[in-house]
Amino acid sequence: MLDDESAAWVRALRCTGPERQAAVGRLHELLLRIARKEVGRRAARLGVTGPELDDLAQQATSDALLAITRKVGDFRGESRFTTWAYKFVVLEVAGKVARHFWREPALPLEGEQWERLPDRFGLDPAKESEWRDLLAALRQAVLDQLTEHQRRVFVALVLTGVPLDVLAAEMGTNRNAIYKTMFDARRKLRAALAAKGYVSDVDDMVRRP
Repeated sequence: MLDDESAAWVRALRCTGPERQAAVGRLHELLLRIARKEVGRRAARLGVTGPELDDLAQQATSDALLAITRKVGDFRGESRFTTWAYKFVVLEVAGKVARHFWREPALPLEGEQWERLPDRFGLDPAKESEWRDLLAALRQAVLDQLTEHQRRVFVALVLTGVPLDVLAAEMGTNRNAIYKTMFDARRKLRAALAAKGYVSDVDDMVRRP
């Protein structure tokens, strides 16, 4: 049994004429809002702004809308229809971002994302001099100790906050593979930082996804 809202969506999208057109229009607006939010969250990492960024959102929305209207008959109501539709557009965004991501391999190992780490990890402002030294050591260890693949995973998860499932989709892999990569990266970073005398705060700074 579908909830009333989900049933209304399915009914409207499976009919013909003005009712379907109106439903498609509403769905497009919903998906576009989601897509813009998703690409906006990744904007700094992509180095894309303005029309190009919005074009990614528009493309993801169009492809997600097409997939949803084709598969609406497969919807079984395990979740709300809008939740089901949300997954389509997030995956489309992830795919398009991934293609751009691998065409533009530069990673943000400098700048404001590192500056935000203390707030994200709740580091004590009174100990700023200590954790700034730790941040500098961590940044250098990321550059010196990690493979290119490990750096990509670390930067995506720790610096830019990409959700684990989305990163797996972007990289064409699965959660377990991402966990393994992050585990190996974390082990290298802990060893590098411990060798420089940083022990107590290491786990916070290189915590697992």
